[in-house]
Amino acid sequence: MFDDVLTLKKLEIFLAFIKTGTLSEAAADLNMSTVSIHRAIHSLEEGLKCPLFRQEGRLLLPLPSARVLEERAEKIMADINEAVASTREAAGLFSSEFNLGALYSLTLNTVPRLIAGLKLRKGDLNIQLTLDSNAVLFNKLNNLQLDVILVSLEQQFNNPDYISLPLFSDDVLLAVPADSELASAEDVDLTSLKDETFVTLTQQFATHRDSLLAFDRAGFQPNIVMQVTDIFSLISMVSAGMGYAILPRRVESVFENKIKLIKLKGLEDIKQNISMVCLASRERDPRILSCIAECRTNDYL
Repeated sequence: MFDDVLTLKKLEIFLAFIKTGTLSEAAADLNMSTVSIHRAIHSLEEGLKCPLFRQEGRLLLPLPSARVLEERAEKIMADINEAVASTREAAGLFSSEFNLGALYSLTLNTVPRLIAGLKLRKGDLNIQLTLDSNAVLFNKLNNLQLDVILVSLEQQFNNPDYISLPLFSDDVLLAVPADSELASAEDVDLTSLKDETFVTLTQQFATHRDSLLAFDRAGFQPNIVMQVTDIFSLISMVSAGMGYAILPRRVESVFENKIKLIKLKGLEDIKQNISMVCLASRERDPRILSCIAECRTNDYL
């Protein structure tokens, strides 16, 4: 069994000395004193219980034993570096894999543009996209399954465990079928629709939260006939006449032939604040730094 006489640091010093050939050059490479270099080599010989060099004047010349150790030590150091890289990659750090999470509605514009920008900045990234609700995305971020998430944050969001970067603020509007009598209205008082039916996303979604806030401000409990798990299904339900819904403005341009979005009178201050979020502990990951830089330099509305 080896004790602390034989260490990776001493092998690093040994290899530096073999490469440079002098104590002074090895010391300069490693930012150490020549005395420390000499002491480490002597300690290494003691630990191995065999000589590695012979003295010739002021020079230390390698013996065959030193050449054997050089070959094996280089392999050991390479294996250690590979082990560290593999361990970090398994933990999701410093690899070419980049796991991005986002809300379904952000795939209409924001996500494609962000991915294109990231590819220009860091072409070797292998980007994997996960679409889900606010709650699920935060859970996956905390479990290191995702590197960065694009989510809707409440106005007062402030948590030291996360780094958040605002991207844009989106209006929350009433969605009605394109052929509805309300489709031509400039705005609508949500209170006037208290006897109508509504469809919503499930409670994990930010849009569900915003819908409940709008109904609460309007002073009534809505008749919710269906809840769905993605915004595209919700739009289909509205288009088919299943009920009205509360939706963010960003879906309007793509689905204007199916639905119309109308301002909610008196509720214009209800907005979705879309932000990029990562764990504060992983902010220095080069992949995440690239994403932060991309988000800072572009308008993603």
